[in-house]
Amino acid sequence: MKSVLSIRGLLIAGLLSISATGAMAQWKPTKPITLIVPWAPGGSTDQVTRVTAAELEKYLGQKIIIMNQPGASGSVGTKNAMEAPHDGYTWTSGGAKDLGTYKVLGMLDTSAKDWNLYLNVAHIAVVGVNADTPYKTMPELLAAMKAKPGAISVATAGVNSSGHSAIESIARAAGVSYKHVTYDGGAPAAVAAASGETQVTTQLAAEQTDMIRAKKIRPLAVVGDKSIEIEGYGTIPPLSQFIPGFKDPINYFGIFVPKGAPPEVAQTLDKIWATEMVKNEALRKYAQARGAMFAPMAGEEAQKAVFPAIQSYAWTQQAAGKAKVSPDTVGIPKP
Repeated sequence: MKSVLSIRGLLIAGLLSISATGAMAQWKPTKPITLIVPWAPGGSTDQVTRVTAAELEKYLGQKIIIMNQPGASGSVGTKNAMEAPHDGYTWTSGGAKDLGTYKVLGMLDTSAKDWNLYLNVAHIAVVGVNADTPYKTMPELLAAMKAKPGAISVATAGVNSSGHSAIESIARAAGVSYKHVTYDGGAPAAVAAASGETQVTTQLAAEQTDMIRAKKIRPLAVVGDKSIEIEGYGTIPPLSQFIPGFKDPINYFGIFVPKGAPPEVAQTLDKIWATEMVKNEALRKYAQARGAMFAPMAGEEAQKAVFPAIQSYAWTQQAAGKAKVSPDTVGIPKP
């Protein structure tokens, strides 16, 4: 009888422990959450973060305040999130590739592993040219870049941005050079190409779609090995069609919460991502309208998904002599 009672007691204690853990996981924020977008308003990060934040408010029952803090290729806003109290009320956002390579570029002492990643979409880079340029196809643009090394201007959101990663990959694969013109975000870079301030942009499809539909930018190729569809325009062919064998790892975007935040914050967001964001229609519609890929993920799945792009870009920068820290010394082995 005594042993039966002991077993029963252990079972009750175990159930109470599980109950307590479950209760702890239900984080209810008691004040507004600050969500830093480390890029200019209107760009891909700003767009998808606002959509995601509006949906999250429904489940958290609290306001999420978006703060745009552009500068130094996203590192200014990310640094502010790092230095804020890790109480769960300050988050940041952006491309996971950027977050994972700040240390390699000597910008910030952080890595993707320092953050809980809540991915929403994968954004795809596109080679777009000003509609008044003579370049009607990707081969024509590449031929011009070879004929005039360093002369053709390419707008990006700066070093470590998706656009810069894209044009660097193209330059290495095709053996061309270009004139790099940087802006505080993907939206200003796309506007620069649309207005004729630069000839080309390699920023994300989401940042170019409005100007593509308005026929201010002519899209020549997706920076990857798969075509994409843009509503109101049609199909954009992959760069692999013009540079055989070309591939570019998928760059996932999302919201990032410091791992130093209280565990119940991550537990609550993990549950929201697993049960709600994976089927969120607002986010799905955004992706469809902007030439992006609907891809909600969290936890270890997210960490595994983002690593190939981090690894590829880190070693591209190392090969180009732009890395301040060798990737293999910070946990990024050579692919």
